Amino acid sequence: MTEPNSQPAAVAPLLGASDIRRLAEEIGVRPTKTLGQNFVIDGNTIRRIVSTAGIGPDETVLEVGPGLGSLTLGLLDAASAVVAVEIDPVLAAKLPETVSAWRPGAEGNFHLVVSDAMKVTELPVQPTALVANLPYNVAVPVVLHLLQHFPSLQHGLVMVQDEVADRLAAGPGSKVYGVPSVKAAWYGRMRKAGVIGMNVFWPAPKIHSGLVSFTRHDPPATHATREQVFAVIDAAFAQRRKTMRAALAGWAGSAAEAERFLVTAGVDLTARGEVLDISAYVRIAEARHPVEA
Repeated sequence: MTEPNSQPAAVAPLLGASDIRRLAEEIGVRPTKTLGQNFVIDGNTIRRIVSTAGIGPDETVLEVGPGLGSLTLGLLDAASAVVAVEIDPVLAAKLPETVSAWRPGAEGNFHLVVSDAMKVTELPVQPTALVANLPYNVAVPVVLHLLQHFPSLQHGLVMVQDEVADRLAAGPGSKVYGVPSVKAAWYGRMRKAGVIGMNVFWPAPKIHSGLVSFTRHDPPATHATREQVFAVIDAAFAQRRKTMRAALAGWAGSAAEAERFLVTAGVDLTARGEVLDISAYVRIAEARHPVEA
């Protein structure tokens, strides 16, 4: 056995496949598709995620869906504190015990919230970064909800279904550019940061996962509200093959009104939603909701 302090910096142990299965068996948990549970069982993948996220030692990290705690331990090694939001009460009950057993002394740096992340609007500490392995079926709404309600989040890294990662990071003109791309651009800059294979999960999903890195910036300077801008985005992509004049007719009240707002905003009437950036959607919203004299 290696003696303590015999190497400059010991690498803290992370949960492996046998550890994950043992913990799950102890609490009688089988991963469910309903909650999108796919637990990471590979320590190197955890280290890659934490490294790519660029977490500073003074940061508080928000983790959504910690599951059995594999990513949680890696985040505790890198950050000042971790606040974890877990919807499954059985998994949540086990987490403090796992933290205590695997990271003795770090218990005070771990905060647990048992809740649906889509309903969380307050946390015990203000997070500066979001790092999470998100369930595929709710990934986009969770990211947008958290960015809306926690302006303290300045950057982060989320692992999502690979095609969802492409959508979040897509720019105007891309075939996968859509509602997630434009709404995410309201809050910050998104970029694809890598692909994760299937075999690092238990159970193994049938598709690859993608990493999306984001850096927050101020929302566009506008008198229009976020809700007003997002309503334009939703309307534009509800019928994405239509021109903006046709797609926005229902939102505007008529095709003629839609044309008037588009002309005011300086947007081509024949353009489709997939070629417009967030600033164009802001101008359209402003055209319909001018500043009152």
